[in-house]
Amino acid sequence: MSEDSSPTPPKPLEKQGTWERRIETALWNSRFLVMLAVIPSLLGSLMLFIVGTMDILKVVGDVISYYLLGSAQNIHDSLVPDIIIAVDIYLIAIVLLIFGLGVYRLFVSRIDQAEVRYPRHPFNVASLDQLKDKIARVVILAVIIEFFRAVVDIRFATPLDAIYLALSVLALAAALYLMSLGHKDE
Repeated sequence: MSEDSSPTPPKPLEKQGTWERRIETALWNSRFLVMLAVIPSLLGSLMLFIVGTMDILKVVGDVISYYLLGSAQNIHDSLVPDIIIAVDIYLIAIVLLIFGLGVYRLFVSRIDQAEVRYPRHPFNVASLDQLKDKIARVVILAVIIEFFRAVVDIRFATPLDAIYLALSVLALAAALYLMSLGHKDE
């Protein structure tokens, strides 16, 4: 074979045998197995969006109760961590949503509405590598949010603890900067 030869074109249907056509149809339709990942991912995403929203509504209720109704429960210690947890839940829901819709688009069918109206939408992935990259970015944000939730609860015992915290924040900032350098074209 020469270097510039193109791949063999597919056989026309009339030249395929009955069994060959049936097997290839079954193989092609096996792509729908990914729906076993897509549907639970979307359901999991929905559940997490509901949980995150309920958590935020609880925080709103606590704030209203504290400031307008004179509740004795002090909200100052739990307010920021509760909101950070809700944001973390939302980010994980977004990961599941991007995963489910990205896998659907790659293996089953393009999502026409997204392609026509929003060609640069996160659901429009062209490869598994692009899908992994988009998911990795959101997961990194979730890890950073989790880090800040842990930082809120830190009580410094020594000045060295404060230095470690500062170095951790510097490392996160550097990681975000390096990550943004890899995605300047988007």
